[in-house]
Amino acid sequence: MGKNLIQQARGKGTPRYRVPSFKYKGKVSLPKQSKSAINGKITDLIHCRGHSAPLAKINYEDGQEILILAPEGVRVGEEVAAGGIDAKKGNILALKDIPSGTTIYNIESQPGDGGKFVRASGGFAKVDSKLKNTVTIVLPSNKKKSFNENCRACVGIIAGAGKLEKPFLKAGRKYYAKKVRNKLWPSISGTSQNAVDHPFGGSSSGIKGRPTQASRNAPPGRKVGKIAPRRTGRKKR
Repeated sequence: MGKNLIQQARGKGTPRYRVPSFKYKGKVSLPKQSKSAINGKITDLIHCRGHSAPLAKINYEDGQEILILAPEGVRVGEEVAAGGIDAKKGNILALKDIPSGTTIYNIESQPGDGGKFVRASGGFAKVDSKLKNTVTIVLPSNKKKSFNENCRACVGIIAGAGKLEKPFLKAGRKYYAKKVRNKLWPSISGTSQNAVDHPFGGSSSGIKGRPTQASRNAPPGRKVGKIAPRRTGRKKR
């Protein structure tokens, strides 16, 4: 009798593969949009297992309490603002109000969605140029992307830079680092598995006497390795 591949078991949604989001401190998002600037105060800096960067809890004067990715250099008790034109570290502004060359992060894809781009620790983007109704941003990959001028972003650089520079040194630390987010680890090749676990498995040798290209019509569980191309041959004009 066969056995589900890891790719199939993951989709079932069992606790082994489900992200433990109920243990996260909360959702990281930007405050609700308002017509005028609102001031707030950083009340706490939090470590969350679901985020690579520390989080800052902010209480705004209109009663909103949110979590944002903490920028480098902020402290508890510091005043920040949402809206306005002051491009101070930790402030949340519309892209049209941020000067060119300013470092930003947590950029909205659409106005009011809370932030989708540049959210990893140590990450930042830069405001490149402004055109009619659009603002061009240089992302961490050095690619340029245009955004609606009313999209908002946080000013500064996300804290936690250099997190990945420290080596794990031993497998035990890597195991716990993956466990906090329920990442399946370690990952091994199909040829190293048993025949019951993978189509490429079986035999004591690492070299298998079967092709690794799967047909496009192969059933789930067999469609692994190199998927057959959609078409072959020279393209006719």
